[in-house]
Amino acid sequence: MRILINGRAEDRLDARDRGLHYGDGVFETIAVIDGRPRFPAWHFERLAHGATCLGIPLPDFDRLLAEITAACTEPRGVAKIIVTRGVGPRGYRPPVHPEPTRIVAASPWPDWEPARWSEGVRLGWCRTRYGRNPALAGIKHLNRLEQVLARAEWDDGAMDEGLMQDDRDGVISATQANVFARIDGQWTTPALDQCGVAGIMRRAFLGWSADSGNPVVARVLPARELASATQLFLTNALIGAWPVREFAGRRLPLDPAVARFNEWLAQQ
Repeated sequence: MRILINGRAEDRLDARDRGLHYGDGVFETIAVIDGRPRFPAWHFERLAHGATCLGIPLPDFDRLLAEITAACTEPRGVAKIIVTRGVGPRGYRPPVHPEPTRIVAASPWPDWEPARWSEGVRLGWCRTRYGRNPALAGIKHLNRLEQVLARAEWDDGAMDEGLMQDDRDGVISATQANVFARIDGQWTTPALDQCGVAGIMRRAFLGWSADSGNPVVARVLPARELASATQLFLTNALIGAWPVREFAGRRLPLDPAVARFNEWLAQQ
């Protein structure tokens, strides 16, 4: 892994950084394909939205793009951007004039089995739930403890991803992916105005599907409705789309629209 902190090649962070103490920051995970970050403008737009909501000064996006290029030296890899409020005095109150810390880390491409795209993945329920908080909904902030606890629930190979609900039994997302369900012939995805993060690949599929004449409905999705879903699939910035072949022990057919979307994505 190659790491740049404020543009310098190093892997040590000031122990007073508010990102460590309070999760006071935002991040993005970007696929780098053929040496180019995929959908960088959308990632920077979301990063800017999160930073603005938290009151963190915006980074220079041209500089970030140059640092991604400098850090990601392989044709295919993963770039992670982290922007914290920086070093501050003890206590929750943010410093009046923060000096943000900017981190760009490059990692190898994950070693996923190709069958996840062609044959689908197994999805189950997580016990850990999201807490609803409209003030933080949609912000990709550094506190991911709900997902950490949910992902710790299985390590036995029984499933590939876990689906999470909120405290009202509403489906929100998988631990690291957005979810789409075909219900009564209509692709549906959870509304994310109370919690969760609207992923970049979710945005890409919403646009692609609308352009294809099949708009997706985003709404409150009660968990009980998934019993009638005929197909499911997951999206995130790295995987594109994984069809779900099994959900909570129930076999599901794969929808050809998922393969067509991945073919479109490969051309972007």
